[in-house]
Amino acid sequence: METQKTDSTAFQPRRKLALVIGIGKYEHSEELENTENDANDMSSALQSIGFIVTKKLDLKRAEMKHVVIDFEESIEPDDMILFYFAGHGVQWEDQNYLIPKDTPTLNGADLNKSAINAQDILNTLSDRKPYVTIFLLDCCRKYHLRNPEVDARDPDASGAKSVGLKAMHKAGSLIAFACAPGTIAIEGKGQRNGLFTKHLLKHIKTENEDIQMILRDVTDGVIEESKSKQIPFLSVSLSKKNIYLCSQQRDRPRKLGLTPLTADNRLSYMGYDDQRDLASKSFQWQCSRCTFLNDDSSRTCEICLYGKGS
Repeated sequence: METQKTDSTAFQPRRKLALVIGIGKYEHSEELENTENDANDMSSALQSIGFIVTKKLDLKRAEMKHVVIDFEESIEPDDMILFYFAGHGVQWEDQNYLIPKDTPTLNGADLNKSAINAQDILNTLSDRKPYVTIFLLDCCRKYHLRNPEVDARDPDASGAKSVGLKAMHKAGSLIAFACAPGTIAIEGKGQRNGLFTKHLLKHIKTENEDIQMILRDVTDGVIEESKSKQIPFLSVSLSKKNIYLCSQQRDRPRKLGLTPLTADNRLSYMGYDDQRDLASKSFQWQCSRCTFLNDDSSRTCEICLYGKGS
């Protein structure tokens, strides 16, 4: 199915689908206080700009695997795909893992069996030939493989090892990380949302703005608020330009309830009975859009509202 053109440079995908997951009530790791709000608020924001959203909270590993598979199977060619995750994430041996609710605090070698490989999700979703695949990962909090006693939410916790996520790549994808590779994200204690998601929510509904420009504004906001302690990171492998999450047509306004204009009804609409009546009037300009002759006192076409000289 061909994409739909909205203006001279932008196109719309067939559908906009989002999978939003937030995990905070961990069984074996420090709980995260913002992730439920993050997921709920992100889901609402995406729905408001036309996304079909699947939202899930506090999933165990088996549940999360099934949710991802179901979402993958719903994707059709030329859909816009957005995957958002708020929770614990960790890098181990050049792989990024998203931590489900029931993942035990084990050595890194066990992550392949107890966590979810983020690159595998990216690969399977991208294999469905979507219009674009967007990952928004707010999961660079500190996660301790061997020491659950250290506060996983506190970026200043002593003795904690930073194990933030590394860059990922896939053709046709854009991946935004809450922080740069090997660093950590600030959860935002005492606030409704984590710092990265807070600024995502501020900008994500911007109309007719490329996703990379939106994320630039998000990055600027996070850097400023964190005083450069947290710097979001973007990995881009896009072949298309002008990826709009919220695309709105900018057609010139039209009068509501008008019958489509024809050569026969154009005159009667303006109150003239025939060409002779029309010829008795003085006109100075002809609308280039609807070709109707307009009164010399009018600056805007009385039929289609198109401006003089446009």
